[in-house]
Amino acid sequence: MVAAFTIASPARMFACRRAGKNCAPREKIARAPGGDRPPSPFKPSGTADDTVEVPRVGTHNGVPMFPRKACIAAIFALALTLGASATGNAPYRLFPSLYLKASQLSLPQTVDKPSQRGGTGALADRVPMIAGNTIVTFYGHPFSKKMGILGLYSKEELADRIMQYARYYDEVNGSAGVIGGYYLIYGTCWPGGEIGYLKDSTLEEYIAYAQSRGMIVFVDHQIGKYTVKEAMEKILPFLKYPNVHLAIDPEWRTLVPMKEIGSITAEELNQAQQLMQDYIVANGIPGIRMLVVHQFHEKMITNRDRVKPNPDRVILVHTADGFGSPSLKRNTYAQVARAENMPVKGFKLFFKSDFPLAGWDNPILSPAEVMALDPRPSLIIYQ
Repeated sequence: MVAAFTIASPARMFACRRAGKNCAPREKIARAPGGDRPPSPFKPSGTADDTVEVPRVGTHNGVPMFPRKACIAAIFALALTLGASATGNAPYRLFPSLYLKASQLSLPQTVDKPSQRGGTGALADRVPMIAGNTIVTFYGHPFSKKMGILGLYSKEELADRIMQYARYYDEVNGSAGVIGGYYLIYGTCWPGGEIGYLKDSTLEEYIAYAQSRGMIVFVDHQIGKYTVKEAMEKILPFLKYPNVHLAIDPEWRTLVPMKEIGSITAEELNQAQQLMQDYIVANGIPGIRMLVVHQFHEKMITNRDRVKPNPDRVILVHTADGFGSPSLKRNTYAQVARAENMPVKGFKLFFKSDFPLAGWDNPILSPAEVMALDPRPSLIIYQ
């Protein structure tokens, strides 16, 4: 076991993550008079206290983007239309090899040129959303203040805050676009490994509201005592919504949550990707969807060198979880980054929480510091 891989002791990790990891900044993020950008919480700010406006947006894959970068997808489409293959045997996903280069030490997450043309399907659907975009999300359960920032505010106020944070990343991520999203825990692991499910109607309210705001939704399942296949089968139906992506969290694949760290195997993760691919194809769902998997300890994905992110319609996002100091966070991310067979990365951050024993990032990394990680993460999650 690599000791550095765990950024907090298991006992403290379990106590904190269930005692309360929700934490939003208590201060109101503001907009300066005259409509300027809101002051960042990561640097000295002014005293304005009026609410920031959500930026006007263009669209990509049906999801709006910030205006100065909305032309990126159009440029891709124009360039790729020229010489696109009409053969049915070619990949659906445009430039798929960018996500399969296991030998590349630092995969550029912002894509400038396609590496492969061809395939069938609407051109815009075939460009992965995560190519050329930074995705910024807030995590949690709508009815729990102990499980993340998502439980502290209404979906309307959360959307405003998410878009505010998206602005901060928009300022430091170069030519990439920014997309905001909710990251909802749909299946929560209880003692004995049972799963408590969020009502479908509640989840669908978030999905619909996210669509109205140009945002996406990640639907997360904690697996518990069930097989990865059973967990995936519970969340696959939500792919019928064009702004929905999926996630599984191996930490909670256990019968005794908060007492042991759960795990999945590489074979199970490969199966999850294939199940998602098959469901998308069988149901005629357009586009390419993301599947997120979390990791903060080496045991959470056993034999991870055997993971194969091969399905054409699924982008596997390998995400570094866990709280701690900046040095510990960077060390854990470096351990996750070593899995070059999963080249698309995510990074999770933890706001300060008022709940006893809750852990958080102290101090929390700024967007500029997050974007300086190597390889640069494409998915950002705030709990």
